[in-house]
Amino acid sequence: MILLAYPWLLILLLLPLIARMLLPAYQPQKPALWAPWYARVVNLLKGHAAPKTHTAPQSRNQLITIWAIWALLVFALARPQFLDEPITYVVPTRDLLLIVDLSGSMEANDFTAPDGEKIDRLTAVKSVLNEFLERRQGDRVGLIVFGNAPFVQVPFTQDLDACRILLDQTTVRMAGPRTAFGDAIGLGITLFERSEVEDRVIIALTDGNDTGSKVPPAEAAKIAIDKDVKIHVVGVGDPTTTGEDALDEEALTTVAATTGGQYFHANNRDELESIYTELDPIDSREVESESYRPRHELFYWPLAAMLVLSCTQVLLRTNRKEAQHG
Repeated sequence: MILLAYPWLLILLLLPLIARMLLPAYQPQKPALWAPWYARVVNLLKGHAAPKTHTAPQSRNQLITIWAIWALLVFALARPQFLDEPITYVVPTRDLLLIVDLSGSMEANDFTAPDGEKIDRLTAVKSVLNEFLERRQGDRVGLIVFGNAPFVQVPFTQDLDACRILLDQTTVRMAGPRTAFGDAIGLGITLFERSEVEDRVIIALTDGNDTGSKVPPAEAAKIAIDKDVKIHVVGVGDPTTTGEDALDEEALTTVAATTGGQYFHANNRDELESIYTELDPIDSREVESESYRPRHELFYWPLAAMLVLSCTQVLLRTNRKEAQHG
């Protein structure tokens, strides 16, 4: 579809016609020799003096060519544009932050895959999170991993493919063997400070109690609720385990409840998958989208045609004059 950016400029097409009707015709002035004895010469020649010369009027073809040049110039000034097919894109309506535990206990092979094979906890988490991310259209997603300390693996982005790739590259103990869950929540809150989206959700996955945070998880949760951040916690591991690898379900439940989120526990991959299926409708929101139609400028086409027509007109007039004098 072709449209004009400034269609009102087309009124200038009438300008030459109005000027022709209102303004007097142009009469070129030629230099002449003043001769006071001209009348006597005429009498002697008995009226055979050369007649007065005048400029021949422009032909109809010349007038049409000149008007066409003007019309092309006006059309170029009106900026013709080609309107392309509409492109629709999803506007982020929620920032979703994933916090994944990479402590040493995540290498325990106590998760059962759909084919019955035993896999480690982190592998199960990755496979389920990959499927979960595929359904996150309309969200900006970020990823924080933690062990001895938390690190931003992926800042908030709508590039979910990049998020899945960087999640797949994580390994157990790459952030240290211990569990700094409270610090990970604190880093997540800091990451949300630049967010302009109202819905801010954290899904935290950990398999042990906090063993190395400077800020306890319960205190971090209080700060999160002040920042309008909701935290859902998924506990992974055996609750009967003791020591540093023990699963402190009471602390994790407190974190979720303080921020208005939910706590879940998964003993195998099927349970973990069902948890993320249950999280899907939580905080449901309408996906907003915006569309626009790209515009491609076409003004150079009438401008080029005007240039070609002008050059052709000049060449024809030059050749005509040369023929007359030849």
